[in-house]
Amino acid sequence: MLNIAAAGGAVCIVAVVCALLFNITLVLFKTGSMSPTIPAGSLAVVRDIPAADIKVGDVVTVDRPGKLPITHRVQSVKPAGGDTRTITMKGDANKEPDPAPYVVERVRVVLWSVPGLAAPVAAAANPAVLGATTMGVSGLVTWVLWPGSAAGRTTRRKSGNHVAA
Repeated sequence: MLNIAAAGGAVCIVAVVCALLFNITLVLFKTGSMSPTIPAGSLAVVRDIPAADIKVGDVVTVDRPGKLPITHRVQSVKPAGGDTRTITMKGDANKEPDPAPYVVERVRVVLWSVPGLAAPVAAAANPAVLGATTMGVSGLVTWVLWPGSAAGRTTRRKSGNHVAA
């Protein structure tokens, strides 16, 4: 169990380092506006890019002040001065494009997605789950490393270091 926990910790560390180095984050899909490409309940890995790199057909997430971000497919890209672009977008399941264009300097492009992972990831981010996981792993480490633990006694017996009484 301790080896599994250590491997999981190593994977988490590598994921955090990669996320920081490559501007990668996660997006959880609550709606089906991108179905069937990205159904509701999917988890997507997205990368922050400058607006100058946007291409028609990209699936991007746009941050909107005072509202939730929106992830749709880019329909058109027009220069809007400097590094800014005006883009129109449309969800794959929507009949009409989004009502207004978006003026952006940066967006997050979807690299890949996995259906059905949004709920488990959201649940794992719950403070109660994080606390329980921390307590469980801490208890496991303490049990394994505690002096005179069952794991330690087994190791000493196998090594042949017995004390005569």
